[in-house]
Amino acid sequence: MRLLRRPLQSLISCNTRLICARSTGRAVSVPWRNEEYERRCPSMIRRSISNLSTLNDSSIYALSTAPGRAAIAIIRVSGPACLTVYQSLCPSRPPPKPRYASLRTLCAPGEVGSEPQVLDSGALVLYFPSPETVTGEDVLELHVHGGTAVVKAVLSAIPKAISKNSPYTIRYAEPGEFTRRAFYNNRLDLLQIEELGDTLAAETEQQRRLAVRGTHSVLAERYDSWRQKLLEARGELEALIDFSEDQDFDESPAFLCDSVANQVQELTSQLQLNIVNASRGELLRKGIRIALVGAPNAGKSSLLNEIVGRQAAIVSSEPGTTRDVIEVSLDIGGFYCTIADLAGLRQGADDSSAWQIGEIEKEGMRRAKELALAADVVIAVIPLEERQAPGKEGFSKQVEPVLDSQVFEVLQQCDLRRQRIVFVINKADLATQNWLTVCRSFRRQMPVQDIATLEPIVFAVSCKKAQDKSSGGPDPGQIQGFLNKLTHMFGQMTSAIDIDGQRVAGNNSIWTESLGATERQRTLLEHCFQHLENFLMVTQPTQSVHAQAFHIDNGIDVVVAAEHLRAAADCLARITGRGEAGDVEEVLGVVFEKFCVGK
Repeated sequence: MRLLRRPLQSLISCNTRLICARSTGRAVSVPWRNEEYERRCPSMIRRSISNLSTLNDSSIYALSTAPGRAAIAIIRVSGPACLTVYQSLCPSRPPPKPRYASLRTLCAPGEVGSEPQVLDSGALVLYFPSPETVTGEDVLELHVHGGTAVVKAVLSAIPKAISKNSPYTIRYAEPGEFTRRAFYNNRLDLLQIEELGDTLAAETEQQRRLAVRGTHSVLAERYDSWRQKLLEARGELEALIDFSEDQDFDESPAFLCDSVANQVQELTSQLQLNIVNASRGELLRKGIRIALVGAPNAGKSSLLNEIVGRQAAIVSSEPGTTRDVIEVSLDIGGFYCTIADLAGLRQGADDSSAWQIGEIEKEGMRRAKELALAADVVIAVIPLEERQAPGKEGFSKQVEPVLDSQVFEVLQQCDLRRQRIVFVINKADLATQNWLTVCRSFRRQMPVQDIATLEPIVFAVSCKKAQDKSSGGPDPGQIQGFLNKLTHMFGQMTSAIDIDGQRVAGNNSIWTESLGATERQRTLLEHCFQHLENFLMVTQPTQSVHAQAFHIDNGIDVVVAAEHLRAAADCLARITGRGEAGDVEEVLGVVFEKFCVGK
């Protein structure tokens, strides 16, 4: 174990001496030859050095505002060639005062003495010298008129501003490259970059609120704190590994491991809670998937049209109109949602003269069941129907909700997955009773308790009344009331959970901040949690069914335990991208691929 650690210790020592020499101006001798340094230097460090060298030599430019006709367009240049670009576009004007807007006439670069060709006669120019800039480099911003021809002309002129004899190079930026340079120059960390990506992608109010959570590096500080605790715990075990043969310890290895295990146990509880809250945050970021389930002609398509406010699906009195899945994305109370109108579910008839299930309808029902089981919220549309019921004076017409057996079966499967189930009693205009009474009667008569582990929502609506503009009242069909009920439920589904399992009401809680963790962060937290679970299996073998697999002479394998702590700490380091673990380039590639060119 010591032999494996010495090359890394030597590398750290070597780098420390180089840093000291740079600060004091003294010459030092490097103990390794260049070839040996290259061989021992981790590939990640070599790639980072190469990237930094490339960043220092080249400049980039791009349109930072949306393309198309607009009042103003902003073109951004970053890198050492900023002033050279400015001098070529404004040859007769002095450099602008840093961080002050200056009105300039932009001209196309041309030969000395030739008549300048004006590109834009009224552009605002701002120059930001490094390092206090958005990218950490010199930045030049050109605020030009937003006409398509003007923007195109200025973009075409920028690469011509760098002559062949110039020591600088310039090229059009790649997607997310400005932000990538900010990361390399320590202007942003990886968590802040992901938050920036969420801000740019936010379409609803709840997505915007999610994006601004953790902007003060609350999550980064928490992850670094956890990582520091793991490094300290690992240090105790490594000391036991390195010096147990030479020194006498007051504590036995088992006692020391048990002490560390208690710290890790507390950390795993916090990790698990952060993972749960991150999953809830994903509902805000990616959207809540809603499936409309019901029998044919139950009114699913009518309900979809009323929710989205347009004719998204064909509505007909003929049952079985919807054969394929119709998906619509919309904003419901600030929550991004995707609603799927599914094919009607029903039993096949035994009588050949009855309405048979064809191959197309069968495939539609299969897809309907599949999507219902994958949804976050399942809305079961239950129609009110008139039926002949026996009475004292013979048969009489009664209106009652009808729950098809196929729909009931799908709802049972959804309940096993602990999906949210909402019952919507449609065609409530047929009811002779108060709509609340209809809902209470449905709860009492139908086997809701058999298919709803979570407290279900039962709501009555009338798509027919909602479509009738002559109906009185602000919400005649109770569609808006139903949407308000859904919004309240969405808030419960996406609110943070504290250490006691209670929903957090405020926005300033540390648990609320964990809602902002991205899917990448959540995945790494899950890996970290698994490594800590493996550590506990090693250090607390009596609590594990696999205890014998980790015994060495009826003792604890401290080397394996320390390795699990190292792996867990590495997962936390990869979250921020500032640690010594993982392939940083691979992580950055995943993060930056979603950015636009000018960001």
